[in-house]
Amino acid sequence: MGSTSHDVSALAPGAHSFTVDGVRQVYHVAGTGPVCVAHSGGPGIDWAYLRTPSLEEHFTMVYVEPVGTGASGRLDDAADYRLDTYVRFLDAVVEHLGVPRVYLLGHSHGGFVAQRYALDHPDRIAGLALYDTSPVTGAEFWAEAMAGLAAYPQRHPDRPEAAAVPAAFAQIGSATDDESLSAALRAAVPVYFADFWGRQDEFAPFQAAVRISAAPAGAQDPTPFDVRDDLGEITVPVVVIVGEYDFICGPRWAEQLHAGLKDSRLVLLERSGHFAHIEQPTEFTEAVVGLLSR
Repeated sequence: MGSTSHDVSALAPGAHSFTVDGVRQVYHVAGTGPVCVAHSGGPGIDWAYLRTPSLEEHFTMVYVEPVGTGASGRLDDAADYRLDTYVRFLDAVVEHLGVPRVYLLGHSHGGFVAQRYALDHPDRIAGLALYDTSPVTGAEFWAEAMAGLAAYPQRHPDRPEAAAVPAAFAQIGSATDDESLSAALRAAVPVYFADFWGRQDEFAPFQAAVRISAAPAGAQDPTPFDVRDDLGEITVPVVVIVGEYDFICGPRWAEQLHAGLKDSRLVLLERSGHFAHIEQPTEFTEAVVGLLSR
């Protein structure tokens, strides 16, 4: 792997870094209990949006800063921001922690990484939380997401600001640097929530803080993602968590995950979109913590 040898302080609270094949890998530790490694989404979104203090009361949470984002190192070739690269770096983190098995929480694109990691390294996983993710992407997946985006203004006819969200989302695709991409994402953030406008004061700090890195966000993985035929190989307990109003990784995809897994529980959060840990933190935490009793 090229990672450093295990350090007994690898699970001490705070920020940590080591190198993987010469590239800096940063992660953050908080909380107590069994180790749960959290992999954020995007790809390219800064890890901090996924921090969930209520989970830290039950798990030693290890929040990965995926390669190419935040304080972690950048790859020389943007074409190397592929799923197998994220899985390789995640494996290095798990090895570095020195724990025989970890729980793994993957959100959105991080859920793709978690599924692939669980299939490639079944002996390292104690349980999986697949959160607002899908077992497949491709034309149908994106067509459904774009239809959900286009329908968003009609969901909030009393909010003229909602009409501007689809255009803001389109700007994400044309931004080429971190700052303009982050600004476009912040403008599009309302579509990711079930009721952003009704809880705007509550969600404004989240919106203001979200950051995304252009290189990993803009990379095109040449390998299609589709693990539907492989899900039965995952034998550890899994909780599949989805927000009813998630336009991009909605209930249809969660149900496909649930149907393909041997030991899964499906949790539909009826007042959430793509960020249930912010929208319904109590219910989200209960769903993840439920893994400990299975």
